[in-house]
Amino acid sequence: MERMAMTLEKFTRSLDAKSLPRVLQIQSGYYFQGSVYELFGREWSFSYGELLKIIGISVTRLIVELQSEGSKSMTVDLSLDYPGLFRIVADKRPYASIQEIVDSVCISPECLGQPEFRCPEELQLAEGTIQAEESFRITALRTKHGDSHVDCEVTRKDSKHIFTVKLSHTGEFYECADDQFYTLRELVEWKMPKGRKRTVTWAKSLPSKEKCVSLLPEDYSGDLVLTPVYELQTVSKFGKNVVFIPSTLDVEVLDVTEESDGACFMQPLSLRDVFAKPSEVFPFRAEIIEPPSQVQEELGFLMSSKQVIVHSAYQTKRILASEIRSEAQRRFLIPMSYNGRFKRRPRMFPTAYDLEVAKSDMEQLHVVATRAFEADYEGLSSVLVGDQYLVHKRETSEVIYGGRRKTVEALACEKMVGKKYKAVLIPMCLDGGFVEVVHDKKQYILSEVCHKFSLPFNVKVSMRDLSVMEDLLAGATGLQLEEEITDPYLLVSTPDLAQCWEVPVNRINMTLQLLQQWSGPELTQGMAVCSAVEEIGEDCYFTLRRYVNASVLPPPRPPKRHQQPLEDTLKLQPPRPKKPEPPSPKSPHTAKPAMPSPSSSDCAEQNTSIPRNETSLTSLVAVPKPGPQKAIVEENGPHNNTIEQDDDYTHDYEYIDEDELDSIRRKLNDQSIHITDKRKSEEIAMQTAKQV
Repeated sequence: MERMAMTLEKFTRSLDAKSLPRVLQIQSGYYFQGSVYELFGREWSFSYGELLKIIGISVTRLIVELQSEGSKSMTVDLSLDYPGLFRIVADKRPYASIQEIVDSVCISPECLGQPEFRCPEELQLAEGTIQAEESFRITALRTKHGDSHVDCEVTRKDSKHIFTVKLSHTGEFYECADDQFYTLRELVEWKMPKGRKRTVTWAKSLPSKEKCVSLLPEDYSGDLVLTPVYELQTVSKFGKNVVFIPSTLDVEVLDVTEESDGACFMQPLSLRDVFAKPSEVFPFRAEIIEPPSQVQEELGFLMSSKQVIVHSAYQTKRILASEIRSEAQRRFLIPMSYNGRFKRRPRMFPTAYDLEVAKSDMEQLHVVATRAFEADYEGLSSVLVGDQYLVHKRETSEVIYGGRRKTVEALACEKMVGKKYKAVLIPMCLDGGFVEVVHDKKQYILSEVCHKFSLPFNVKVSMRDLSVMEDLLAGATGLQLEEEITDPYLLVSTPDLAQCWEVPVNRINMTLQLLQQWSGPELTQGMAVCSAVEEIGEDCYFTLRRYVNASVLPPPRPPKRHQQPLEDTLKLQPPRPKKPEPPSPKSPHTAKPAMPSPSSSDCAEQNTSIPRNETSLTSLVAVPKPGPQKAIVEENGPHNNTIEQDDDYTHDYEYIDEDELDSIRRKLNDQSIHITDKRKSEEIAMQTAKQV
């Protein structure tokens, strides 16, 4: 059967990226005035019969159609780096078979590549039955003995059940509702079904340092229909450069992949392609076909060198950190080889739950209250601004509430009253605030911080890394070391081995051509392998955190604070639940925002709470040193009423933020007035209730 030529646009719509590379023959020419190979890599002049090898397909932008009732629809162009968040509208059109689902959507071990579906009828399978309208998640596509199937996961009462469904299984399969937020780049890479339009709703627009050409109207709340605009990456027999061709180019092509020799074309490789190569290929010499458009200063040789040596590919550890400041937070990936020194900084704790999580067996957690809290239970202690506590452990206590006894959870602490220590119980539902008092003046290297303390942990660079010309971390007012991640890297050097650096696979866009196996000297243990601190953008930061914590459950929410009932009300009335707020874009369990920033938009592989804001202004405040008191506490136990301190009591000094100190002073002055007013209000309410 004779094959028919088709337009390049039609070919692109039918192209399956998994089938690449493909070889096309030009059937009708496209001519442009000028030299064939001097059009900046974006357009060519094509002649009849010319062969092109398609090595990649990508979405360059999205045409967004705004649909709202009672108004005329309009379209805008948005780049993939548009700093907004979107929620998917479930496709109402069913899929007729599992095979159609596999052909249309992206299925991957990554959490974003596991679509969820439902079927209005029962699915009778070998492992059991998936009930009608029960949602199932497709986690993998497998082939065994020539028979292909998908692995499906069903969650029932906190337990997971695995089923296998053949691709030939037919029925009506509907896409399930998705409550996650996505960036446009994530939608394009993971959630754009082939041959179907993707409808989304606009959830949130985020501030961006860079100005977008096209913005959605802020008051728009209707559906958005996304249409991708594609670009093809091609090479010819005679050119070394990768040429990008818009899919809308007015030419006709014929697929001649089966008849052509693909080996005669150049074989360009992205860093991800190189990372996927088997270990036997390394080390090898490679030519840089397309250098990165922007890299940090340490990796500048990737832009100036013509050839490099790729020694190995591996996964290595990085510490994800955020600068502690109120505005324009910077995010970093810090290698374990960082040679700077750190000193501890006070941590902020919004609830008693945070205190319980942060306490350690290695040292006593000493905190100062920054917000007042009045306990509703008899038997639990109220908190005043400026109160100092030594945190012990979580306990169950019997209290009186509304005239009845009740068992609640509380945090056992020691309240520091002058030179005495009083054992108290703080309610776990405490909606207050605490700041840590740090007595440790030591300097630590990064590996010591990760070994001795649990993350997240607040530090400040006390001595910069002298092995690099510019230490990105040295200028930060403070850093919160949030968590340890694992990320793919390539070990790349110049041909003379003068420079050898770890190059991130997911955050640098460049194209290499493998030339030959490297037969020169190998890297020895004495040669310095350098790792740079990376500054990443908001989109990359939240993407990394999402993949790291995809399977981590959120911490328990503190119980609602109970309201004190009137005297004539004996029955305990539970508090009415507050109206839930919409998920924050910085929540660790929702999709994360994308914000353009240097070297951030290319992070596509890879949530604890967002760091609290602190300032760099400090003031010297005297706080009791817990050393002598610690032994006495262990001897007498946390429940003794008072503990006398030794006469040779000494003080240690610690820096606390000036703004925090001013806030404590103001609250101390206002506290007595607040408590007096509250008691008067309660007396008036009680008198009114008795009169009624």
